[in-house]
Amino acid sequence: MSELYMITGFLGAGKTTFLKQFIRLFPGKRIHVIVNEYGKEGIDGQLLKEVGSVLDEINNGSIFCSCRLDKFEEVLGKALKSQPDVILIEASGLSNPTNVKKIMAQEDKFPGLSYMGSICLVDAKRFEKVYRTATVIKKQISVSDIIILNKTDLASPEEISRVKELVKAHRPDIPIFETSFGRIGDGWLKEMKQPELVKEKPEIQTKDITLRSFVLTIRDTFTPYELQKFVEMFLDDTYRVKGFVRLQGETYLLDCVGNLFHLTPYQEEVHGINEIVVLAGNGLPAAKSVKEAIKWYPDKVIDFSMAKK
Repeated sequence: MSELYMITGFLGAGKTTFLKQFIRLFPGKRIHVIVNEYGKEGIDGQLLKEVGSVLDEINNGSIFCSCRLDKFEEVLGKALKSQPDVILIEASGLSNPTNVKKIMAQEDKFPGLSYMGSICLVDAKRFEKVYRTATVIKKQISVSDIIILNKTDLASPEEISRVKELVKAHRPDIPIFETSFGRIGDGWLKEMKQPELVKEKPEIQTKDITLRSFVLTIRDTFTPYELQKFVEMFLDDTYRVKGFVRLQGETYLLDCVGNLFHLTPYQEEVHGINEIVVLAGNGLPAAKSVKEAIKWYPDKVIDFSMAKK
């Protein structure tokens, strides 16, 4: 049997960092990783080699949405044919995984699969904001079997207490653990009860219409300092701002969560350069804020529009 664990969590909760730590809990095991995410920086290839892992990536939509479900089932089916000991799925931060128990119950499609449960990462600093404005975070928690409150080093005791209250009000029946930098404690998995599968046909799911996705295309004439000042003008009104940019001949990964700006040098070959994705939701005036910011740098922005569906 192949044991399968699913990792969920809203944009920027720290899923990939956690996954790198989680993989190490299975020394000597054959591991297959399936990552579903836009613009994934990628799990360290050397780490995958060290633990003997195989990696599949599914982009351009949630694996639980009707637009990508067939692809996910195809990838999972092929993974099972190699009979790995453990399969780890990192779901998109925008995913609605409420179908997961029905999908995993399809024994004809997934023979030899044992679904161990869902681990949901929660950003201790930003949770209250996304809980109010993003429907999918409630749905991710609803199917979770353990909650890991991440980034507690960035949150105050009052914020941590408030997040716990919100989560417990939603799911009082599952354990909550606190951590930073995606670290997982010894014995936490023992507190996770294996869920019962639901032998019903998975429901058709579509994208969450409360989510807004924009593409901001910039010129390479920005300096890193100018880009920071530009992006910081609208960060508070977004969930995430992410993309690869080339500024004055140098390539960087731009990855901003909440009001935290991050721009780091990037050496690998990339596609979609200088196309920045801006994600927001109901009640967040991201489009208006971006347009105001563009007025300060009109010659450095090529286009700003809704992302194509």
